[in-house]
Amino acid sequence: MRTLFAAVALLASAAVATTSLAGQDPAPEQPPRYTAIKLWPNGAPGSSARRGEAEIGRDYWVRNIHDPSLLAFPADVTNRNGAAIVIMPGGGHKLLVWTNEGTKVATALNRMGMTAFVLKYRLANEPGSKYSVEGDAADDARRAMRWVRAHAADYGIDPARVGAMGFSAGGELVSLIADNHEPARRRPADPIDRQSARPDFQVLVFPGPRGIPATAIDNAPPAFLVAGSRDPCCAAPTVTLYEQLRKSGVSAELHMYADSGHAFNLDESNRVSILHWPDRLQDWLADGGWLSPRPAK
Repeated sequence: MRTLFAAVALLASAAVATTSLAGQDPAPEQPPRYTAIKLWPNGAPGSSARRGEAEIGRDYWVRNIHDPSLLAFPADVTNRNGAAIVIMPGGGHKLLVWTNEGTKVATALNRMGMTAFVLKYRLANEPGSKYSVEGDAADDARRAMRWVRAHAADYGIDPARVGAMGFSAGGELVSLIADNHEPARRRPADPIDRQSARPDFQVLVFPGPRGIPATAIDNAPPAFLVAGSRDPCCAAPTVTLYEQLRKSGVSAELHMYADSGHAFNLDESNRVSILHWPDRLQDWLADGGWLSPRPAK
């Protein structure tokens, strides 16, 4: 059984592409499809020692990220609704599950009319890494949100309709930037830094425990949370965050699937209920008005 949200297979080259895919010329009024964007043109703060190292990618994953970037998946101009989402793949902060928790999700969201961006963030748990989750990786997530808002007009996006979606370790980043206080900021380096980094809505898919319990829950955006009831790392944090949101009066929806573990992604399960969790997400997005046609003014 397939869900409405089940992803069409993406060409393997899209996972590491830095230019448009051949033969897919975009409409003149929107940016090229599947283009990689450096978050910091002059390099991420604190990454200068390793900035020249190449990323390493195999099959479904990528690692050795020292120049954080976004891969843009613009919605087709004929059905885009003005909403956007930044997708943060998981991988335990050791690697990024780039396809199943990134590019495939982006193409599925495109079919709903949403413009998607998949984030390559710095990895704190990779061997030899000197990065931190709460510092460097979260900074990458915040910079990604700011970049999308700063360039909203280029993609037909309403800057007040930009969400964040994270899987596992990526879910930790979403919670850190959506449900927790932002650390004291350095002086803005450029106009992008003056944009807000807070998502307008959040989607947490079996999120890890960092950032939970949250410290700024009263100002958290609406949330959709999903996990397996037998997930040893992430069932408890998901329920804890939901309870915080509920008690604070923040709009939140929780789906905990019976007898299910970690990393079921889009359609990777033999349980009928889990095959349909993306449909529940689509329902939630529709109920929240995020899929309604409201192009940027």
